[in-house]
Amino acid sequence: QVQLVESGGGLVQPGGSLRLSCAASGNSFTVNAMSWYRQPPGSQRELVATITRGGNTNIADSVKGRFAISRDNAKNTVYLQMNSLKPEDTAVYYCNAWALTTGTERNYWGQGTQVTVSS
Repeated sequence: QVQLVESGGGLVQPGGSLRLSCAASGNSFTVNAMSWYRQPPGSQRELVATITRGGNTNIADSVKGRFAISRDNAKNTVYLQMNSLKPEDTAVYYCNAWALTTGTERNYWGQGTQVTVSS
């Protein structure tokens, strides 16, 4: 089993910045692709950004130029740097990871962290 724990959410004013972190933990695992999703109030969950183990990234058009995803493989941690935040970025942000354990790749979710952009 792999556990994902997010941190870094909170309340920020429009134009501000936040950095989310997600750390994976468990026994004998290798984390492959890691992603951030978000779910705005009353809306479906949507993909924000993905990063492969090798560092290739894909960013949603809605946040391109404002958000950046990165990772530290030694720490099994993925980050989401969010700049120039807008009220429409308000959502619960979820970490997602594909991890190889006991020869099988499985998909895991974190518990989510709230990001609220408001003056």
